Amino acid sequence: MKTSDLDILILPGLGGGTENHWYHRWNGKLKTARIVDQSEWHKPDKDRWVDTIVSATKSADRPVFIIAHGLGAIALAHATTQLSKANVVGAFLVAVPDLISVQHLIPETSQFLPVPNAPLPFPSLMVASRNDPYSTYEKAEGTALDLGSLLVDAGEHGHINDESGHGPWPEGLMALSKFLNRI
Repeated sequence: MKTSDLDILILPGLGGGTENHWYHRWNGKLKTARIVDQSEWHKPDKDRWVDTIVSATKSADRPVFIIAHGLGAIALAHATTQLSKANVVGAFLVAVPDLISVQHLIPETSQFLPVPNAPLPFPSLMVASRNDPYSTYEKAEGTALDLGSLLVDAGEHGHINDESGHGPWPEGLMALSKFLNRI
């Protein structure tokens, strides 16, 4: 699949990221991409986040491909029961956190528990770092298995955000391109 044939929805995580974050940069490069804007980036409300994702998906004109980072990926997992299976063709998930471990650090995330553990109804690729401060690699392996995602080992690259040096993240774009060619 070509990105020009898709409506690409980008789901940032908690805080929405900075303008230097790779997904904000990709939003500028991928002509059919747009960031799904949540009303409260720092005070997430699971139901509102899910409703916003569902609404954005339903308003798409072409098949939808979703790029999600952090808590955005977990919100997507919660939204899948309300998404049209025919409309979403795949997802690229990055740095999915282990909410059980981080809920004491970021209490707002506890409303996203329990994290759905059923396979997503569309193909997905998950990219995980071996030293992400919000999830162990072993937990990422289990989450990928639960969601039916192909897991890509990103090595030791932190939370795969601008703070860990992933501004443009060309390696991520290559992984995305390869994945899109498979579906």
